[in-house]
This record gives sequence, structure tokens and C-alpha cells, in this order.
Amino acid sequence: MNAKELNFAYKIRHVLNDQLDALPVSTTERLASARKIALSRKKSETPIHVRVTRRVFAGDAGNFFNEPLSWLGRVGVATPLLIGALIFVGLYQFEQQQRIAETAEIDAAVLADDLPLSAYLDKGFNAYLAKQGE
Repeated sequence: MNAKELNFAYKIRHVLNDQLDALPVSTTERLASARKIALSRKKSETPIHVRVTRRVFAGDAGNFFNEPLSWLGRVGVATPLLIGALIFVGLYQFEQQQRIAETAEIDAAVLADDLPLSAYLDKGFNAYLAKQGE
């Protein structure tokens, strides 16, 4: 609570206490018995004792890798990394094969075609071949 809320609570308590003497006797007796019942049902304040056997930081996994099935935990960490590396290698190999196939197709088309010698010397033709090879 901030100071403003605390001051407001004190004012309300003061107004209620001022009107306490004006309450009928039956009401004050009912309030007193209700208070006694509530106090009898209140849980006793027992301190909680916790025995700390070793120091552990918050968020520490504990003995996850020291348990009997610790190899399963290690495999669970290493498997996604291995799969990711295999996927990247596979994608690289696939792209290389695609590039080689496209270049071979262009070479075969150039060799099978009866182009005049001047076509090979044309800079635009070289640009076209470079664009097709990408």
C-alpha cells in the first residue's frame, strides 16, 4: 500500500470506530461470537522447517545427467543437433547437384547446336549463359 491508500484506510477505520457505540447490543454480541468462531478456526502459525542438503541454484536441472538414464538425456540433446547438421549437408549437396545438372544441360545444348563462331564471342551470349547457370 502506498501512503495515500494507507491514510484512506485509517480514515475508514476511524469512522467505523466512532459509530461503534451506536450499535445495538444484539449486534455487538453477534459480532463478538462471530469473531470468537473465526479465531477458533484460524490455523496456528507453525514455522516451516526445510532441510537443505546441498546448494542448488534456481533453474538448476539437478541430477538430470547423473541419473541412471543420463545417456537418454544426452542423446535427447545431441539428436536434434545431428539431424540439423545432416539436413544442412543434404541441402548443400542437393543444390550442388542442381547447379551441376543445369551447367551440363547448357553445355549439352551449346555443343549440340550449330552456332556460328561469332555467337561465342558475343558478350550478350556470355551474359545469357551466366544467367542460365545461376
